[in-house]
Amino acid sequence: MKNLFYLGLGMLVLFEFLKIYFIMPFPGSQQWDSIDFAYFLHLYRWVFRIALGVVILAGVVPAVSVKRRWVPALSLVITMAAIWAFNFKMAADAMFQEPRELRFLARDSFDENDSTLVVAIEKGDEAKAYPIRYIVYHHQVRDTLAREPVMVTYCSVCRTGRVFSPFVDGKPENFRLVGMDHFNAMFEDKETGSWWQQATGEAITGELKGKKLDEIESIQLTAGAFFKAYPNGKIMAADPNFLSKYDSLGKFEKGKSESKLTGTDPFSWNEKSWVVGVDLEKGAKAYDWNLLLEKESIRDRVGSQDILILLNKDTQSFVVFEIPSDTQSHLWTGDTLYLDSAAYSFTGKSLNPTQTDLKRLKAYQEFWHSWRTFRPGTEGPNPKPL
Repeated sequence: MKNLFYLGLGMLVLFEFLKIYFIMPFPGSQQWDSIDFAYFLHLYRWVFRIALGVVILAGVVPAVSVKRRWVPALSLVITMAAIWAFNFKMAADAMFQEPRELRFLARDSFDENDSTLVVAIEKGDEAKAYPIRYIVYHHQVRDTLAREPVMVTYCSVCRTGRVFSPFVDGKPENFRLVGMDHFNAMFEDKETGSWWQQATGEAITGELKGKKLDEIESIQLTAGAFFKAYPNGKIMAADPNFLSKYDSLGKFEKGKSESKLTGTDPFSWNEKSWVVGVDLEKGAKAYDWNLLLEKESIRDRVGSQDILILLNKDTQSFVVFEIPSDTQSHLWTGDTLYLDSAAYSFTGKSLNPTQTDLKRLKAYQEFWHSWRTFRPGTEGPNPKPL
């Protein structure tokens, strides 16, 4: 009967490990379509724990009725330590915490480099920017824009920045980082415990499977370009509680991370190569970042849409517009866009008050492996064969 004690301990450790194995970047874990099984283990975790606890209790008396009582005691201590580590040290929301102090700075108070990359949002007269070197750690920042709640998210393993309206069926919802699926950050809603994909804003398992969060348009640009476009804009300050956690040198945003998970491939159409992914009315399309660096602007026609991708002269900020189909020519100076005789700023604001602004399209700088995984029908000009 004493074997039940050790069997129960071993099975409990194995269960707790498997519970995080499928939702964290362990070797092989992110290549499988295992999300439903991982959710099953999570959903019934207390059933497994209680059942294995009964097995352990059934063998505890015989196990301690031996001369070497320190053996079962040590085994129990090791088991408890492993369970604590799996649940409180390796848990995603323990490793990557949300800000505790959320503050914003005006242009004259911002003392970081103007090349700092940010994810920016705007509504009406209000514009806010979130430095990637901060949100790459936090993964989620809850804030408001024009008094409306927003959920700013970032996944460094996919290089995906997304901003969502945190409402489900019209009700405000709270989310926590729970892990990842196919190398993409995954959040759990508090109300139903469903798991949501960061790259698409879709619930991929649980009671709300299939529902999607409304996405808020965002743009990736440098702090310098942000303040030029939005002189009265505000930029998120570093939370003093997490200074040691931040990518203070900006290695990730510059593509110089040495991590296997977050590092960049400088060549085109490889797993960790950068692409500009564009969401269109009739699907999605990816464009090679290296080509954009070379051309500085790319014009394309996708279905019935004419689009134009621009790279700022800082070589980091980019934007994608839908342009009139009858446009004869475009000229991008690195600062001003001319469509025939009409002139626009980098963010699409018309420089002629009698003309309308350009329509920006949802576009993201992303690792190629991420874009093709979550947009399986995507097109690419010269993509690497899947």
